Amino acid sequence: MVILNKQIRDKIADHGKRDYPHECCGFLFGRDHDERREIIKALPVENIHSEDQRRRFQVSPKDYMKAETFADENDMEFLGIYHSHPDHPSVPSEHDLKQAVPFFSYFILSVKNGQPDTLQSWKLNSENIFQEEKLKIENH
Repeated sequence: MVILNKQIRDKIADHGKRDYPHECCGFLFGRDHDERREIIKALPVENIHSEDQRRRFQVSPKDYMKAETFADENDMEFLGIYHSHPDHPSVPSEHDLKQAVPFFSYFILSVKNGQPDTLQSWKLNSENIFQEEKLKIENH
């Protein structure tokens, strides 16, 4: 299970709305407790994909390095990535699967006609297939 407070969920939704019709992307930080992950911070990053940002996102290697440093300096774990799917469901695409790595949670926000819709969390299982993680949104 992944626990997320409403303020972070709203921050991700606002990012998806702001970047529509392009895909937005960002990093997720928090704590991993065996079967329960707690997301404490979401940091937006720039989508540097050079071709079609409406269907793809790419994060610079420099931003990944900054994320690792941020996690270390703030006593958190770098737990995953979020991105949006403009006018598509919040399920992983084939491209998402090719880019995914084990351990990370992948939040995907569906943005329909510029409005944030569903948010789902996904993680690779032992067969390298995305499996949905239960996402619990808390109000505090």
